[in-house]
Amino acid sequence: MEKDVKILVVDDEERIRRLLKMYLERENYLIEEAEDGNEALAKALENDYDLILLDLMMPGKDGIQVCKELREKKATPVIMLTAKGEEVNRVQGFEVGTDDYIVKPFSPREVVLRVKALLRRSSNTSYLQTDTTTKDIIVFPHLTIDNDAHRVVADGKEVSLTPKEYELLHFLAKSPDKVFDREQLLKEVWHYEFFGDLRTVDTHVKRLREKLNKVSEQAAKMIVTVWGVGYKFEVVNE
Repeated sequence: MEKDVKILVVDDEERIRRLLKMYLERENYLIEEAEDGNEALAKALENDYDLILLDLMMPGKDGIQVCKELREKKATPVIMLTAKGEEVNRVQGFEVGTDDYIVKPFSPREVVLRVKALLRRSSNTSYLQTDTTTKDIIVFPHLTIDNDAHRVVADGKEVSLTPKEYELLHFLAKSPDKVFDREQLLKEVWHYEFFGDLRTVDTHVKRLREKLNKVSEQAAKMIVTVWGVGYKFEVVNE
């Protein structure tokens, strides 16, 4: 039986919360609301949401801080909403673990489409995947990636990853021993091109290694830094 999808909508403007709630409830999602960063973080840590729509500029903790503190405990998918289109805000959001970005003013229909896309990519909502007779599974010593279920298992233990962490791992693992520079990874995984700060990739690689290392040192070692270039996935036998 399919479980209900629960989404937290966070914005200090009631008008925006009501609009998003109306459109998302039409898709039969269960919607809860928060009007500032402190309330949002408390609810996000107390409850298991399938996705959070998070405003960037809010009273109390802003969206960046909320996402940063949330990522220390949970891998809940996050879409950041912001009135600012500046690159620096987008980079900040990706650095702290935001999975997608929508700039205000936005079309509610676009938000619904982005929500559906992120839910499909989220390991927490693998039941949304279409059944397929051919399993898309990558198996290495110490590490298995089930792309149909968006599930990662390292030495027999499941690893909880955010959608972006998962996409980064899957992208590297599809091409063992191939070196990718940070610009390539930003383009392929984040679908985002810019010149300047590339810490987004480094931050996600660091978090990915830390999560893998908690259950398997061997799996963590597969993500290799190629100094002066970028990163590659290297198969470790023992």
